[in-house]
Amino acid sequence: MAYRSDDHRLFYWRTQSGVEVDFVVYGATGLWALEVKNAGRVRAEDRRGLTAFRQDYPNSRCLLLYRGNERLKVEDVLCLLVDEFLKSLRPDQPLWR
Repeated sequence: MAYRSDDHRLFYWRTQSGVEVDFVVYGATGLWALEVKNAGRVRAEDRRGLTAFRQDYPNSRCLLLYRGNERLKVEDVLCLLVDEFLKSLRPDQPLWR
């Protein structure tokens, strides 16, 4: 990835049944699954792909980025404001602390 000096890879994840995750980042800082939603609130179906991913990769960190107005943690999914997440990105730092 361009903002990292170490080796990270960017993927897309989809099951045979069509469940998907928008971005998967794998590297020295771990395995991250990110879902991006153009919505002001988090619905159960918005987390479906992340929940399925987490079942296959239990050590992953799952983030859902959305346009709402509060940070939430629903089950094992951290739901963040997309602008807050983007403003926090720093070279050679984990995606989220």
